[in-house]
Amino acid sequence: MSSIISIPSQSLNLPFYPSLSSSTSNPKLSFNFHFHVSKLTCCCVSTKETSDQNSDHTHLNETLRVAFGAGGTGGHIYPAVAIADELKIARPASQILFVGSPNSMESTAIPSAGFDFVSVPETARLFRPFFSPRNLLLPFHLVKSLIKCQSVLRSFDADVVVGTGGYVSFPVCLAAALRGIKVVIQEQNSVPGIANWVLSFFAHKVFVAFNSTVECFPRKDKCVVCGNPVRLSLRTFVSKEVARLNFFPRLGKAEEVKLVLVLGGSLGANAVNIAMLNLYYQMLMENNKLFIIWQTGVEVFDEMESLVRNHPNLLLTPFLHSMDLAYAAADLIVSRAGAMTCYEILATGKPAILIPSPNVAEGHQFKNAFLMADVAGSRVITEDELDSTTLGDAMYEILGNEGLMAEMSERALKAAKPGASAEIAQHILSLVE
Repeated sequence: MSSIISIPSQSLNLPFYPSLSSSTSNPKLSFNFHFHVSKLTCCCVSTKETSDQNSDHTHLNETLRVAFGAGGTGGHIYPAVAIADELKIARPASQILFVGSPNSMESTAIPSAGFDFVSVPETARLFRPFFSPRNLLLPFHLVKSLIKCQSVLRSFDADVVVGTGGYVSFPVCLAAALRGIKVVIQEQNSVPGIANWVLSFFAHKVFVAFNSTVECFPRKDKCVVCGNPVRLSLRTFVSKEVARLNFFPRLGKAEEVKLVLVLGGSLGANAVNIAMLNLYYQMLMENNKLFIIWQTGVEVFDEMESLVRNHPNLLLTPFLHSMDLAYAAADLIVSRAGAMTCYEILATGKPAILIPSPNVAEGHQFKNAFLMADVAGSRVITEDELDSTTLGDAMYEILGNEGLMAEMSERALKAAKPGASAEIAQHILSLVE
């Protein structure tokens, strides 16, 4: 008997963080913001109508300078890349700079995406629990990070700073606010973390993915519900048959087989990998028309490779760089419930089995998974209930029911907002213009 959680279709009771103070801004910050706006206003007031038109045309061709604070995981990095791509489409002359940590995922992913990257070492990191002795040096590290971020922003001469999450995002955005630079943040999760909640006091705009998320911020008037920015490559249509041939060159016609995409996370999800380890071979032996793409995660790939038996219908990989092809090839996705993975599942219209991580701060993945169950009918299995039997039952249930798969796909596509990155880019342009 399957122990898959059944989630009723109802709104979530999300927590509301009380305001830290009645004031919404620091007086010093207000002066800086006001002074910056005043300078722009003075440039426009004393011109004639024809000069205004010429000035506007010139302004549109001026170089927009945007700095991004994003890092840690793909869930923070790829939304920033999606927004940056849209800004380059709208303003080809824009100068984009990403600020991240050295020897990190972003230090390789950002240059690969074609954007400039600068590292800021020793970013401030909040450990849990909050009263951990490791947090005693937090003020020192924060000040050190702020000084370094200030130096980067001063050299780059940013017009606006965009924060999409990760440890580096907080000092970059705070340093921008202290310099009077416009700040916007983008929250991918259904409920924000403490860093973005604090930054919302300084931000000019807060972009959120879900209507319910607005209730979690103290300044709701700053919030804009846009959805999550999805990489441009994922919004480019690739046929299922072509995508599958990229992974399995000898694969037959798309409609004759079923393909499961297992995402163990960028670093590795042990519970998901172990459940699959006890399940994959039996499933492949029982059904020669079943194919599996299994991303184990980089840190555990060598161990998993030593335990997994070779099979022509199985592709084992530490990391998937061609996620657009992987999503296009899949009939069903088994995954953790990171915010961006969830939104990519919606954008690509895929049935999904979600296994939220219990180790993520503020229980973000549980909230994301339950919201996905509500809007897209995704199946949710908690890690406590996860084993090869529960996972296998869920996979067989979905793969064996074409009507159910079609319904889950339709609901996912209906809930997605594929134009999120373009909408956010337009808001940023309006803000700086």
